[in-house]
Amino acid sequence: MKGLVLSGGKGTRLRPITFTSAKQLLPIANKPVLFYCLEQLAAAGVTDVGIVVGETREEIRQAVGDGARFGIRATYIEQDRPGGLAHAVMVSEGFLKSDPFIMVLGDNLLRDGVTRPTNCQILLTRVKDPGQFGVVELRDGTVIRLVEKPKEFVTDLALVGVYLFDSNVFKAVKEIKPSFRGELEITDAIQWLVSNGYTVRPHLVTGWWKDTGKLSDILEANRMVLDGVEEALQGRVDERSRVEFKVSLAEDAVVENSVIRGPAAIGPGTRIENSYVGPFTSIAGGCTIRNVEVEHSIILEGCVIEGAGARIIDSLLGRSVSIRKGDGQPRAYHF
Repeated sequence: MKGLVLSGGKGTRLRPITFTSAKQLLPIANKPVLFYCLEQLAAAGVTDVGIVVGETREEIRQAVGDGARFGIRATYIEQDRPGGLAHAVMVSEGFLKSDPFIMVLGDNLLRDGVTRPTNCQILLTRVKDPGQFGVVELRDGTVIRLVEKPKEFVTDLALVGVYLFDSNVFKAVKEIKPSFRGELEITDAIQWLVSNGYTVRPHLVTGWWKDTGKLSDILEANRMVLDGVEEALQGRVDERSRVEFKVSLAEDAVVENSVIRGPAAIGPGTRIENSYVGPFTSIAGGCTIRNVEVEHSIILEGCVIEGAGARIIDSLLGRSVSIRKGDGQPRAYHF
């Protein structure tokens, strides 16, 4: 069995950060979302993995390399345009050949990972806003109909970003037509399989799942992963500081006259001075946090944040951002 990880797309819902960074490389608890996908495939015994790439191909290649450190063998597959998930399957036929495969969206996070199937399956979960997803209508446990982003309520069972196919899916993607968005939809391909008598088995996911395509979702995914972090204090904490409850403090990180209240993750070489870092915050390596409060936020590498009275909450800061505030007036900021 092979793996197929989709890492193309423009990430328009996470602008402006995705103007300069692949959305699949945005970090959750200081580790890119894509890395979780690759590790979960390896854990399921799937080691021959194709990675579909688009405009951010070089950044993805640089981050993943040959895949050896994840326990996989990576093959890169060029998608010339964001033509939909079914289009990504179509351009990958040369790599997949007749082998069954697991297809994973590179910006989705599934708590319990993926498992090797014996048949064609789709993974489903219940959602509060089904109009934002492809949904699946079941009757007595059998797949009846799939609808992409329904305008009226059909069902609250949404497709999770993990699909398990055999080679029959190539018949489907070659038969369907582009949707009104000009894309080949995977929901249409699966509907073709159902309508033409192929067995598609549904599996309801009971653990949490997150599509990290929006700011609110990536912050929630960060919170979910940090909630399971184990305390590891490898950096230096001075006698005037307090580090409380499930904090991962990386090597060469320094905490001076500050409070860090977990769950939280602090990257290597980061300095935190005269500050408060609250729960569900991840700060990557090489940052400087001085005279501020930060809570429920994600801060990427090389950021400098300093300023009396500043409180940053519910924020996502890109690499090497510099924020300074000097008037001393207390205020909360969202970035």
